[in-house]
Amino acid sequence: MKKKITLIGAGQIGGTLAHLIAIKGLANVVLFDVAEGIAKGKALDIAQSSPIEGFNVNLRGTNNYEDTKNSDVIIITAGVPRKPGMSRDDLLGINLKIIKEVALGIKKTSPDAFVICITNPLDVIVMALQKYSGLPKNKVVGMAGILDSSRLIYFLSEKLNIEASKIKSFVLGGHGDTMVAMLNHTKVDGEPIKNLVKSGKILEEDLNKLVDRTKKGGAEIVKYLEKGSAFYAPASAGVEMAESFIKDLKKELPCAAYLNGEYGVKDIYAGVPVIIGKNGVEKVVEIKLSSDEKDQFNKSIKAVQDLFEAAKKIDNNLK
Repeated sequence: MKKKITLIGAGQIGGTLAHLIAIKGLANVVLFDVAEGIAKGKALDIAQSSPIEGFNVNLRGTNNYEDTKNSDVIIITAGVPRKPGMSRDDLLGINLKIIKEVALGIKKTSPDAFVICITNPLDVIVMALQKYSGLPKNKVVGMAGILDSSRLIYFLSEKLNIEASKIKSFVLGGHGDTMVAMLNHTKVDGEPIKNLVKSGKILEEDLNKLVDRTKKGGAEIVKYLEKGSAFYAPASAGVEMAESFIKDLKKELPCAAYLNGEYGVKDIYAGVPVIIGKNGVEKVVEIKLSSDEKDQFNKSIKAVQDLFEAAKKIDNNLK
């Protein structure tokens, strides 16, 4: 029997998620949105491409949580996207209210689901989601690291004129300006990137610029689009997480996961490499950090903690 994936939010990311899931034949899709017409219209549009694409999944749009009942995976994109000049933190008050409603809906209809959150500001929203819903911490995770890593790898491939598939890199920490690019663990065609800097194939200054561009990757797209934010790459990242869970692939993926002492951090969600399999987050992978990376990671954690303190002031229930 086919698995069931519910997408909460039928905006640009939600619609793209539905399309990718259908083309991959990964699961039946329920597209949920308070704007019922948008959810139904996008589901019908994608479904009408099935004879052309050759997929066989059921797609439906709804504004009723009952239709999402017993979902295997829930991917949340509901919330207000960033507008030009708006920081992720500005979104906090608006999106906390939305996520609370979503969390209560999930708790009632799909308490056993693996829940992936994409709503910004990511790290704090995923923490709030887990607290509001009461779902097991290993079943609630945030999508950020895969996207940031993919952006960094793409920028490196463009700069070095080499296929992206030949580059291995990832990021840690919070999603946004405090993310930590793991350059000591970055390899190009099997060779550490630090060697390429030494041999002059890429300048340290250019490498730092690419890292900075990655940190501001979302804002760059917002600036171009003017009305909206990134959706193709975030959707691809969300699908990779869902696929690893549904197919029990046990992929090692950088995600915003709950830390309980790993990396010396307790009781907070942060971007780290994790193994995702049929039980959700099955393991947090601890990698050795240099003292500089550790400092940057701790700064990133502090930024998440500070923002969560702000969230607690907005809603006492998060205390």
